[in-house]
Amino acid sequence: MSGNVTSLFRSTAAHSPSMAALARESGETAGAGPVDFCIPCNPYFPTPAMFDEMAGRLRDIITYYPSSADTITAELCGLLQLPPQCVAMGNGSTELITWIDHLLVRESLAVPVPTFGRWTDQPMETGKRVDMFPLQESSGFTLDLARYAEFIRARGTRAVVICNPNNPDGGYQNKQALVQFMDAMADRDLVVIDESFLEFADAEAEPSVVQEAMLRPNVVVLRSLGKNFGLHGIRFGYLVANPALAGRVRSMLPKWNLNSFAEHVVFMLRDHGAEYAQSLHQVRRDRLEMSGQLAALPGLTVYPSQGNFLFVRLPVGAEGTVVRDRMLTEHRVLVRECGNKIGSSSRFLRLVVRPQPDVRRLVSGMEQVLYGAGRGAAVPEPAAGNGYSSGTAAVDRLMSETNGKGMRAVTAQNAPAAIGAAPAVGTGTPLPAAVPVAAAAATVGPVPVPVAAAAPPVPQPAPYENPAPVPQPAPYESPAPVPQPAPYQGPVPVPQPAPYPQPVPAAAAVPAPAPAPVPVAAVPVAPMASPMAAYPPPTGPTPPGVPARGGLTAAQVRGTNGLESVQAAGRPGPQNWPNAAGMGQVG
Repeated sequence: MSGNVTSLFRSTAAHSPSMAALARESGETAGAGPVDFCIPCNPYFPTPAMFDEMAGRLRDIITYYPSSADTITAELCGLLQLPPQCVAMGNGSTELITWIDHLLVRESLAVPVPTFGRWTDQPMETGKRVDMFPLQESSGFTLDLARYAEFIRARGTRAVVICNPNNPDGGYQNKQALVQFMDAMADRDLVVIDESFLEFADAEAEPSVVQEAMLRPNVVVLRSLGKNFGLHGIRFGYLVANPALAGRVRSMLPKWNLNSFAEHVVFMLRDHGAEYAQSLHQVRRDRLEMSGQLAALPGLTVYPSQGNFLFVRLPVGAEGTVVRDRMLTEHRVLVRECGNKIGSSSRFLRLVVRPQPDVRRLVSGMEQVLYGAGRGAAVPEPAAGNGYSSGTAAVDRLMSETNGKGMRAVTAQNAPAAIGAAPAVGTGTPLPAAVPVAAAAATVGPVPVPVAAAAPPVPQPAPYENPAPVPQPAPYESPAPVPQPAPYQGPVPVPQPAPYPQPVPAAAAVPAPAPAPVPVAAVPVAPMASPMAAYPPPTGPTPPGVPARGGLTAAQVRGTNGLESVQAAGRPGPQNWPNAAGMGQVG
């Protein structure tokens, strides 16, 4: 592959170039591209027989209009045992993120970084303030929910996002802890739990919070289909929320926003539940084996993951863009260098879990690039002008193109002459070129939140500490264990017994899932402190007979009243297909 191909990466802002663009630039024929460790797809689904069936019906699929989105959504809901009123299907999860931002995010959004780029870029493009909570390398990029909650309250953020598992590091949050966090955020406008990669997780039997989301007035769960089914080219995904939120998004979507390929795949799934569950099981096994093989490479750090990808830190001296380009041109292996992800740098790669023959090719190529006869060739020549990595450049781009409220504010007088002179947030004061990225403000907003410079042997200060004293709510100041939850005090004051067990106090909180039993060279990750120690007493789940504001009662979700899951007329029941709360856990 020529240098023109690798130049495509330098022309993209926050994502990698498409496989089609790489094929066009290289002049390769279809199917002759590199081994793809970049795009996080399921390599085992659909099965070859399913692909053959789709190929046989290709002419009809692309010739005729699809059914309406309501028809396709009803079929998916029958498969997942979800009420159609609580579901909106989109032309990819990115379309749904766009409408969530336009309709449900009013002024500000909090998101841990690094994460999926659209959760930071989309709200900034529409003028929102984005409060970024930096995940620390020294703690293995673990998200501390209690600290995140304190950060949100200190900033006064109105909308909140958590990706579970997180992309690119694969970090996972226990379901019980997430439910407690959702209750602690009951006074926020919106809480989004992005479960796009959750079906690859095996830390719990039923890891999803979709059932709990339908009971709450301000929670949206986002799910992907393309990633799980290995079909990124078919743009389809869905969200689950109470009928008011789901209906608001659904009403804005075009009647035919889903294409005929998406319809065909959704109607095929009912007969292939066993194959799908087996594909997820195989990906989890491959993840374990791939993690062990990569961890054996000297100086390479592999972080625990519950996604279908692994986040790795390159050895000291290796630069990700050079490693990426050499892997592509010399070994025809495509990897995801993470320097353009806010909160990451070029020392990190995200590598998709693939079958063992492909992994052996990846490891062999990495050995040659990092330690071969040209040892040191992966280290770039000294840069002229500054010592910034492309990860720092990504943050500098963010700093220079926003004015603290998410609005574009690049003018001739304040645009930096070089990356090393990017203005600080909301000021126009240049950052010294010697200041590393971790020392820059981690929050896009009027009050920057400084973060200590990264130094793995030294514990980092809390990322949300503000130089000026920030009054904290009283409940966060009490270290004492939280007693049993107070009676429900929702919009409709009708206290009722809870339909299922109350959240446990801090002393009995469910511990975070143990890391994969593969020895890795990662910095040990301390277990997450119980989030209940920092939360105010939760209100608990919605009691039966008391609907959340615009939501469902527990009886309606689990019972009838016209909101039960719908099975399409004349369609047989799903064959071994897992439900929405534990998709992929069967088989």
